[in-house]
Amino acid sequence: MALNRRVFISGVLAVGAGSLAGCASGGVRQAGPGAMLGADGAPVMAAFMKPGPLGEKVLGSASAPATIIEYISLTCPICQAFHLTTYDRVKKELIDTGKVRFIIREYPIGRSAGAAAIIARCAPEKDFFVLYDKFLRQQNKWISQKVRPDAIYKIAAQTGMTRQAFDACLVNKTIEDGLRTVKQRGREFGIIGTPTFFINGKKAQGALTFDQIKAMLGARIT
Repeated sequence: MALNRRVFISGVLAVGAGSLAGCASGGVRQAGPGAMLGADGAPVMAAFMKPGPLGEKVLGSASAPATIIEYISLTCPICQAFHLTTYDRVKKELIDTGKVRFIIREYPIGRSAGAAAIIARCAPEKDFFVLYDKFLRQQNKWISQKVRPDAIYKIAAQTGMTRQAFDACLVNKTIEDGLRTVKQRGREFGIIGTPTFFINGKKAQGALTFDQIKAMLGARIT
């Protein structure tokens, strides 16, 4: 069946497809070797800021003085920890006030993360960040080693997505290929786990606190 085939193929979005929730271990790490890294090991910013084939998913003003990019896997418990403990305050105090432009870039680890990322990208624009919130907050209801389409659909249905639309999304080759490109470019920028943040070009990993983020932003948001 086409759906089962797509669920299997979505594993190509994974690093270590057998991993349930691969994540970064936290702290700050040096970027690995890659085609888009400079001599100092940092991303070449002109290439790094170029949107991928699916476009960027962005919150905040285009004229904000600071930019935060988060590479995320929806099955990652550390990504969930950041979302539950820090993200809401970042949104309220930094994004909604025009100080920060926040960009999500997908780095799905595991087949379940790949399937959920496809669904989020396929949803109406207004539902993208709503779905990310729901997938992260309700991880225990849908993640597993084996993709469970029915469980993932129950999350997507909370935004009004029909089962027909959901099944069509899972076989959307354009989105799958685009997500694969986003992830591959992430590798070339030295991404090795999630969550990985670039805060005005400075790299950090793990469930950052609000104070850590403010310290990295520095004078840009005062």
